[in-house]
Amino acid sequence: MLVINEKEIQNTYGMKEAMTDIKAVLCAHGARKIDNPHRTVLAFPEHEASALYMPSADLSEEVAAVKVVTIFPKNPSRGMATTQGVILLSDAENGEHLALLNASYLTRLRTGALSGIATDFLARKDARVLTIIGTGAMAFEQALGVLAVRDIERILLVNRTREKAEKFGEKLQTFGVTVPFEVFEDVSAAVRQADIICCATRSNEPVFNGMDVRPGTHINGVGSYLPDMKEVDHTTISRAAKIIVDDLAGVQDEAGELISAAHQGNWSFHDIHGELYELVTLSKTGRENEEEITFFKSVGAAYFDLAVAKGVYSQAKERNIGIEIEV
Repeated sequence: MLVINEKEIQNTYGMKEAMTDIKAVLCAHGARKIDNPHRTVLAFPEHEASALYMPSADLSEEVAAVKVVTIFPKNPSRGMATTQGVILLSDAENGEHLALLNASYLTRLRTGALSGIATDFLARKDARVLTIIGTGAMAFEQALGVLAVRDIERILLVNRTREKAEKFGEKLQTFGVTVPFEVFEDVSAAVRQADIICCATRSNEPVFNGMDVRPGTHINGVGSYLPDMKEVDHTTISRAAKIIVDDLAGVQDEAGELISAAHQGNWSFHDIHGELYELVTLSKTGRENEEEITFFKSVGAAYFDLAVAKGVYSQAKERNIGIEIEV
């Protein structure tokens, strides 16, 4: 078995490769070649934490994986990462366990790739201002995903702690992003100027007022992944001309803002325009005019992790990266 650590993955595999591999697995999903059992979530309320167990198989590629990821929001005070995970990649032809990969970076990367793909189909071509609400670990790859598909000229950052937002902007610059950033304490002002909004928080309450969203804005919501979480308010959902989701079964069980809207009675999951694979396979339309407000909701699915794990494994074998171990 090949063991590949996070640093090796980061040096081998980036946003461009992730978006290519995610598009391929979305096409496989559209061809009904993905087996994706529902994830198992274990909650640890005393720590405001959870652990997710996520199996999947790509029958077109004869490969399977299971990801185990833990999310412990109090960990930074302990000097530990909030999100920690591993992916076990297996050959679905002979059962051989191929690789064990660190999953923390790959989780962030595949989520950013999903938002990048959605943004490419749904944001206006002339979108220039990106507002990011929540500057935790997940937000960095959200920025990279958007920057991969649009010529952004300004990045507006909103976070409960201003210092954390400043450090996030500096991290982007260190990474090589030359787009200037501004930190906003007034979320309404940041939203009113946005062409694209990325929300990456663990909030239980909406993080902006839907009436502040300008016509023609695209929104990515990736932070809330449990039924009691919600980043986007009912106003935004009502105003959205198109709502696209990464995985319909997942959002029906886990997307708090959509579940809440459905319970209010004047919106239902039947109002969803489609799943992301339908945009990639061109069976559903993306943006159709300059005035549409569009919303992409992502809760994640195991086959997205499978796609990037397979991509890393292929790169690692070509470049002789990782450590072979007997198990």
